[in-house]
Amino acid sequence: MKNLKLATRELDQRTIIKISNVEIGRGFTVIAGPCSVESEEQMFESARAVKAAGADMLRGGAFKPRTSPYAFQGLGLRGLKLLSQAGKETGLPIVTEVIDPRDVSWVAEFADVLQIGTRNMQNYSLLKEVGQTGRPVLLKRGMYSTLEEWLNCAEYILSEGNPNVILCERGIRTFETYTRNTLDLSAVPAIKELTHLPIIIDPTHSTGRVNLIGPMSLAAVAAGADGIIVEVHYDPAKALCDADQALTPTIFKDIMQRLRPLQSFMDDLPS
Repeated sequence: MKNLKLATRELDQRTIIKISNVEIGRGFTVIAGPCSVESEEQMFESARAVKAAGADMLRGGAFKPRTSPYAFQGLGLRGLKLLSQAGKETGLPIVTEVIDPRDVSWVAEFADVLQIGTRNMQNYSLLKEVGQTGRPVLLKRGMYSTLEEWLNCAEYILSEGNPNVILCERGIRTFETYTRNTLDLSAVPAIKELTHLPIIIDPTHSTGRVNLIGPMSLAAVAAGADGIIVEVHYDPAKALCDADQALTPTIFKDIMQRLRPLQSFMDDLPS
């Protein structure tokens, strides 16, 4: 990876990204919330539920790039305002996806973290734009991308002067059809060797199955990830986006009750 200048790791260098009272890269950060912002009731109820269960940050999509042009695309500015209000009420910093370079500056006025989705990983104009904001960027791995391609995309953001990049492994496409994608947990220790940037796991999109999200969240802790990002909806049956893979607040709470003790155990292990 000779082309990398800013993303490569040197000695014990580690990037810690501070967002309000959260430090990504130190400890284990849990980001949770609905796939998309659908209504005031849905957003606030979901936000309160993830806060009560122990989440550190709140996620929600105001803009949703979908496979079908006829699927729900999000509420746009109204959704962004609802997400921001829910974040302020719960005290949780917010993460939301931006999909168009023209929207970056004003979305950054609301969001604490700008997410680049898998379909936009190699949208270089968008990467340069978020790189100029200074806002932390959560960069998801492309579904067909190698680690080198992924890190080169992080390099685009870093080269614009923004050091606050969080990598997110969200599963890659393989010939397996049982899961939505294939979670590449080996990417965690590999990335830790290659770069100083923190890496989190998305067990929701990688598996696409509620019954697998808990085990893969625990596996992320054991693998040494810096956090997870999961979808939680107060009533998944009513969800307008990815209903089959959304956790209920009860299931999310159960995962958190197992995750935190494992995190403490892993922290106590000799390095």
